[in-house]
Amino acid sequence: VHSPLPPPLPQRKNHKPKRDSLAPPHDAPIHESQRVSSLRHRDRFCLYPTVFAPVSPVFKTPISTHQSLTLTSKFFILNSQVSHIYTYPPLIEGKLVSRYKRFFADIKLPTGELITAHCPNTGPMTGVCHIGNRVMVSRSDSKTRKLAYTWELIEVHDNDRPVWCGVNTGLPNKVAKNAIAQKLIPGLTDYVTLRSEVAYGQEKSRVDLLLETTDKPVYIEVKNTTWTDGTLALFPDTVTTRGQKHIRELAALLPDARSVMLYFINRGDCDRFSPGDEGDPEYGKLLRDAVAKGLEVLPCRFEVTPEGIAYLGLAELVL
Repeated sequence: VHSPLPPPLPQRKNHKPKRDSLAPPHDAPIHESQRVSSLRHRDRFCLYPTVFAPVSPVFKTPISTHQSLTLTSKFFILNSQVSHIYTYPPLIEGKLVSRYKRFFADIKLPTGELITAHCPNTGPMTGVCHIGNRVMVSRSDSKTRKLAYTWELIEVHDNDRPVWCGVNTGLPNKVAKNAIAQKLIPGLTDYVTLRSEVAYGQEKSRVDLLLETTDKPVYIEVKNTTWTDGTLALFPDTVTTRGQKHIRELAALLPDARSVMLYFINRGDCDRFSPGDEGDPEYGKLLRDAVAKGLEVLPCRFEVTPEGIAYLGLAELVL
C-alpha cells in the first residue's frame, strides 16, 4: 500500500513556478539506483526514486513538523530542516570479505585493494554480518593506530529494501547524548545537568548517562541493537551477563530514582522492539520484571546513512 501524499500547496493565480535546478526534467530517464542530494538554504533535500518511497519508514512515520513530502516528476522529495544528530567523516565504500577474532574485518575496496579494518563491535552481529555485502569504512591518519580503517556501516537487504546498519558500537552513547541534549527524546527533556559514565550501584557499574533534575535523578543505560525479526528490533542477540547486571542495578534504584533502558535501534527499518528471548531468555525475564517495578523502556529509532544518523522517534514496545 502506497503512503498517501499530502494535498498540493495552493498556487497564486497566473503564477508560473520556476523549475528547481536540483529537480530533473520531466522527460529525464531515471534509474532505480540514482541518488541526488544537495544542501540549499540550510534545508536538506534528499531525492529518492519512487521505487523506494512506499516501503521507507521515513514516509510512514511523521518525523518532525519541519518535514514535508511532495512529489516532483519521478522523485519523492523529502525536505527536512532537521540536521543529523551525528555526521560521519568521509566514508569509503567496500565489500565485506571476512570478519575474524571479533575485532578484525577484511574488506575489498573498489580499486581491488584488500584492507584490514578495525571492527568496533564485540557482539556476534547476528543477521547483519553478511559476507559480500556493501560496507563503509572511515580512515584515520593517526600514527598511534595499528589499523588505519574503521568499519562503520553495512548494508543489508531486509524488509524488501536495502538499509544501512551501524556497526560502530562506540557511537550510540554519543548519539543518544546528543539527542537528549537537543531535547529530542520524550521524557528526557527536563533536567539541569547531563553527565556520562557515572559510577553507581552495588555491583560497581557505571551508568551511561545521568540526568540531574530538580526532582529525582534519571539513570540511563544505552543498548545498541541491529538484530531484527522483520520490522521487530530485538536485544540482546546473545547471552549478556553485563546486560543482566545493568537491569538489576537500574531496578535497585527504584523508586528513589528514575531508571531508563534506552535501546538504540541502529537501522531505520524497524518500528517495534522486544527483548531478544531467543538470544538470552534470562535477560528478557529480568527486563519484564523490572518494567513491572517501574523501569522505563525507550526504544529509539534511528535512520542510518553514509551521511549521518537521524532520530526517527520511538518504536512500539512489545513485551
